[in-house]
Amino acid sequence: MTLPAAAEKRAVVEAMFDRIAPRYDLMNRLMTFGVDRAWRRHAIAALRLQPGDRVLDLACGSGDLAAEAETTGARVVGLDFSAGMLRTAAARGLGCGLVRGDALALPLADASVDAVVSGFALRNFVDLAGAFAECARVLRPGGRLALLEVDRPASALLRLGHGLYFRRVVPLLGALLSDRAAYAYLPESTAYLPDATTLAAMLGAAGFGSVRKRSFLGGAAQLLVAERTSRA
Repeated sequence: MTLPAAAEKRAVVEAMFDRIAPRYDLMNRLMTFGVDRAWRRHAIAALRLQPGDRVLDLACGSGDLAAEAETTGARVVGLDFSAGMLRTAAARGLGCGLVRGDALALPLADASVDAVVSGFALRNFVDLAGAFAECARVLRPGGRLALLEVDRPASALLRLGHGLYFRRVVPLLGALLSDRAAYAYLPESTAYLPDATTLAAMLGAAGFGSVRKRSFLGGAAQLLVAERTSRA
């Protein structure tokens, strides 16, 4: 499929997530054979949250990460630009606040949160550098950032199998259970995602240090963790 141009991307992606919201969780479980739940637990654990910490779940979707963060006693706000996703999250009865908003203009004060987490959203942002800069703005110095995202396995054999599954099986599952176009976009949208070195450099430019990467499932997914450096 043809990926949307930058000028159209936000509207296309927003409409897509509104469509797939009702079966988003089901598709996540099927696509990853349920291991995405463990990945989300690792992301929240990496934040080292304490009771009362303020957490932003950026592009919160149906609220999986927000729900996991709540188990630590943290105070969570989930933000997403998809009204459909927020309705799905609200139906779960989460204790956190849910806000419709833009990653490039977060409705939060400077240094107002202790941690930011985001799951499988980087390739959907229109301006990744701008989103990182906003995360840095709202994080207190020393606050932590955890980003879950898809990745490309290093092994040639694993890349072949992963590519076949991601580009053949996932769209078929989407056609049967949700929306074929949306789940054809999913594998192709990795073209929007910079490599690990570039991502680390972008995070550094935004004001983050101590950037670390952890790989899951042979490199099919990644967790990036970073800390907000002190402000001048």
